[in-house]
Amino acid sequence: MEIVLSVLLFALVSTVTPGPNNIMIMTSGVNFGVWRTLPHYLGICFGFPAMVVAISLGLGKVFEAFPQLHLVIKVLGITYLLYLAWRIATTATEIDGEKTSKPLSFLQAAAFQWVNPKAWVMAVGALATFTTVSSGGYCSSHSGSG
Repeated sequence: MEIVLSVLLFALVSTVTPGPNNIMIMTSGVNFGVWRTLPHYLGICFGFPAMVVAISLGLGKVFEAFPQLHLVIKVLGITYLLYLAWRIATTATEIDGEKTSKPLSFLQAAAFQWVNPKAWVMAVGALATFTTVSSGGYCSSHSGSG
C-alpha cells in the first residue's frame, strides 16, 4: 500500500507542477476551447505513458550506448519549446479576426513528450525511484517491504 500511495503522490506532483504541457493545454484551452483542445490533452495522456514504457523496456540501454543522444534530446526540446513560445506569442486571437492557428493534434502532443524536458525528468525519476535495475533494464518494482 505504501508504494501505491508513493506513486500516486509522485504522479500528482508531476501533473500539477508547471511545465510545458500545462502551459500549452492552458493556452490551447483559452484560444480554442475545451473540445478543440481535447486531442492535444489525449495526446499527452497517451504519449507520456508510452514514453515511460519505452524507457522501461530498454531505451535506457540505447542512451548508455549513445550518450550523445542526451544532447540531441536537449537541443530538440529547447528548439521545440522556443518554437512553441513563439507560436503562443504570435497566436491569432478572435479579436484580431484571424483564424490561421490551430491546436496541437493528438500525434503532435504525443510526439512532444519525447522532447519535453520535464517529461524526461519525471519519467526517469519515476523509474529510478519505483523500480530496480535487472539485466534486461528497468523492469521490476520495489516490493514495498523494507
